[in-house]
Amino acid sequence: ALNETAALAHARVANEDALAATRTRERAHGTDESTSHGRAVGCCTSSSPGEPKQFAGMASSGDIQVKELDKRASGQAFEVLLSPGGTDPKAEFPLSTPKKKDVSLEEIQRKLDAAEERRKSHEAEVLKHLAEKREHEKEVQQKALEESSNFSKMAEEKLNQKMEANKENRSARMAALNEKFKEKDKKLEEVRKNKETKEGEEN
Repeated sequence: ALNETAALAHARVANEDALAATRTRERAHGTDESTSHGRAVGCCTSSSPGEPKQFAGMASSGDIQVKELDKRASGQAFEVLLSPGGTDPKAEFPLSTPKKKDVSLEEIQRKLDAAEERRKSHEAEVLKHLAEKREHEKEVQQKALEESSNFSKMAEEKLNQKMEANKENRSARMAALNEKFKEKDKKLEEVRKNKETKEGEEN
């Protein structure tokens, strides 16, 4: 019984070593095959029919599956299956780049027509902007001319008013001087008459 127990323990250790070596090789080479399973085959013995079997039928745990192969009087054989750890990394990074979609002549012509439409639209916008700018400049010039004309008219009117006022003032001054001269002449005439009268009386 001790020998059978030791043989069973030795088989378990061998299976665990085989599984560890398989996983180490997979991690070292960076491979994780999705179409096949890693396998490790071993055997163990049972001391008596009443002793519980460690691997009966098929059992699974995580990514490890244990499949019973056959039964013998001296013991039993089993197969350890390793489940795939994930998707193939090669599938995520294809070796060849996807081909570009062929562009038809109709598609090229459509793009050319669209570019021509955009060019015409842009040109029309530029011409419209220039026309609006010229119209604005014309309005500004017209307004400046009107303001200049109005200023000239107002200046002329003020000058005429000033000249008229000066003329009236000059006429008034001339009239005043004439009146003053008349008064002076009148006084001189009176003095002359008085003098003649005195001279006549004396003679």
